[in-house]
Amino acid sequence: MFTTPEQISAATKSAFDAHLTMMTDLTQKAFASVEKLIELNLTVAKTSLEESNAATRELLAAKDPQQLIALGAAQAQPSAEKALAYVRHVASIASEVQGEFTKAAEAQIAEASRKVVAMVDEVSKNAPSGSENAIAMFKSALGNATAGYEQFTRSTKQAVATMEGNVNNAVTQISEVAAKTTRAARK
Repeated sequence: MFTTPEQISAATKSAFDAHLTMMTDLTQKAFASVEKLIELNLTVAKTSLEESNAATRELLAAKDPQQLIALGAAQAQPSAEKALAYVRHVASIASEVQGEFTKAAEAQIAEASRKVVAMVDEVSKNAPSGSENAIAMFKSALGNATAGYEQFTRSTKQAVATMEGNVNNAVTQISEVAAKTTRAARK
């Protein structure tokens, strides 16, 4: 006997409910990340304003041009370090949300795949004789699609890791240049 419309309807409803749950969860994670970014930006803006006022007072209190240059050079290094720390923090938030999205997508795909396999198994039990080849082809296609997704996931993770490594290398190089520039300005 073939799958009944009620079974198809139940499977569709279950898939829809799972998708809705996943989308709600991802939306909540996205909002949490936006909240973190807003909090970070507000903290940085407040701290920047306070430090800018203090630095301006110091610069205005300089007695001669040499003292003014020394103060400017002394402020350059901490500013560069703070900018780099900010970039690292933003990258950390982005990496965290990307990881959460990846986990949720992988869980959703694994669950959907499990349900499709269970449905195919159920259909194959009730399939008329002679349909074994069609069911075997469908199972093979499903296996190939799953393997393709897994390869895509591995490649994406590798690309993200490479990008993070490149960003970290760039930040390190910028830090070194900023430190050398500050040391040179102090001399």
